[in-house]
Amino acid sequence: MENFQNHQSGQAKIILAQATDQERVEFYKKTYGHVAGGVLTFVIFEYFLFQSRTIVEFMFSMAEGSSWLIMLIGFMLVTSYAESTAMRTTNKNVQYMAYALYIFAEALIFMPLIYIAIAYTESFDILKQAAVVTLSLFTGLSAIVFLTKKDFSFLRSALTIGFFIAMGLIVGGLLFGFNLGLWFSVGMCALAGGAILYQTSNLIHKYGTEDYIPAALGLFASLMLLFWYILQIFMSRD
Repeated sequence: MENFQNHQSGQAKIILAQATDQERVEFYKKTYGHVAGGVLTFVIFEYFLFQSRTIVEFMFSMAEGSSWLIMLIGFMLVTSYAESTAMRTTNKNVQYMAYALYIFAEALIFMPLIYIAIAYTESFDILKQAAVVTLSLFTGLSAIVFLTKKDFSFLRSALTIGFFIAMGLIVGGLLFGFNLGLWFSVGMCALAGGAILYQTSNLIHKYGTEDYIPAALGLFASLMLLFWYILQIFMSRD
């Protein structure tokens, strides 16, 4: 995701840091509009997926042990494909298809967790609470970047190492049957927060004015990671 300054067409693009105030505002509006659109599309996908008993039962059958590990690997492959596709092409239709594919993969992998969360309280209360906290943290972290204008690209190495460690722990937990517990979820929330800082910083310092779709995809991915683990924390309460 570092190749922010190349187009397949060979045409130079305007880096946001060099753009006019109007171009920057337009880029931010498009980016966060697409993040909001991604969240809405996620909700729509979830609604229709839950209408199929077959899909629900299949996802629950895949939610344990080695089957869940296969799902995680598949999700990581889809994520890598969607991100790389969105960044390496300037074709907006292809970028939208990559974004939609990623949102659909998120909707699938969230199904067991959302089902359990609803059953946990026999209502949508826990989902609403986790969503409010997630959006509040996302807004606050984004505001830090916009207010300070600080370049958080230095977080890239730490985030990469952190995600590899996290994946190792997740795989170990699935293979050997141990519970990662509350503090792992807290640590993953911190990691997701760092990813939001990094992705938001890229909006200001790295992306071009036409990169609002890949920018939105990166922010949406970080937002959903944060939501996943905040929801886990809420569900761990007695």
